[in-house]
Amino acid sequence: MATHYGKDLIAQMDALRVPPGALAIWALGQMGFALKGSGDGVIYVDPYLTGKSKAEAAPGEIFYREFPPPVAPGEITNARAVLCSHEHLDHTDAGTIGPIARASPQATFIITGWSHAIADQAGIAPARRITPVVGRPFSIGDARVTALPSAHYQVEDDATKGHRWLGFLIEWNGVTLYHSGDTVIYPGYMETLKAHPRADVAIVPVNGRDAYRDSLGIVGNLLPLEAAWLARELGWDVLIAGHNDLFIGNCIGAGELPDAIRRFNPRQKMHVLQPGELYLYVK
Repeated sequence: MATHYGKDLIAQMDALRVPPGALAIWALGQMGFALKGSGDGVIYVDPYLTGKSKAEAAPGEIFYREFPPPVAPGEITNARAVLCSHEHLDHTDAGTIGPIARASPQATFIITGWSHAIADQAGIAPARRITPVVGRPFSIGDARVTALPSAHYQVEDDATKGHRWLGFLIEWNGVTLYHSGDTVIYPGYMETLKAHPRADVAIVPVNGRDAYRDSLGIVGNLLPLEAAWLARELGWDVLIAGHNDLFIGNCIGAGELPDAIRRFNPRQKMHVLQPGELYLYVK
């Protein structure tokens, strides 16, 4: 299927009628994805659609975009909801969610208690925000969403703000999708996921971590072998790799995840989607 960009991408989303037992998944880059099940609205997760190009970056700067956003935030008119897993710029960006809020006045924004200042900056009214309680399902139209704790590098739960790092289990149109946000495997992580419905599709960050990036203040994520292990132990049908395309200074080799899967879980289905690419999962 052809890759679409900009208003053509939104038109493709709007025109697509997803059959029962299926879920449409569009990649937006980094950990950003758009999802469509039954009905007309689209759920966006961790969209990051601003930022400098390499030509605009200062000498020595490593956080510049390797590719332009596949759609401008102000072109997103079909958002039913926007889920933001934590307050880091590439997951909750005022320059992204503000224009989406204006272009999609029907949209609700699901953010952590740590991200309200960003929503204030974006001009999103408090009435349009939901701060989810971990483990307590809520509805977005006919989608059932459950926030689950993630760890970047550790679980952080503030008495006022709640959990800092979230993942989302989304049950929609007969398909269960898990978007982990940024995370590593923490004590109790496997047990937490096993206590909830098994994911048919799991989107996880596979850019790894190492002492060098830690020394620069870059907080890493799952190692490829860890992602392959999780997929095997948790019975995920399809693994979608995220967080390993946008910032070249925070990426690992593109072949490391396929190599890990070949060695550890060779029959695991796995996809790496390009920005603007549609993947239709049929259960």
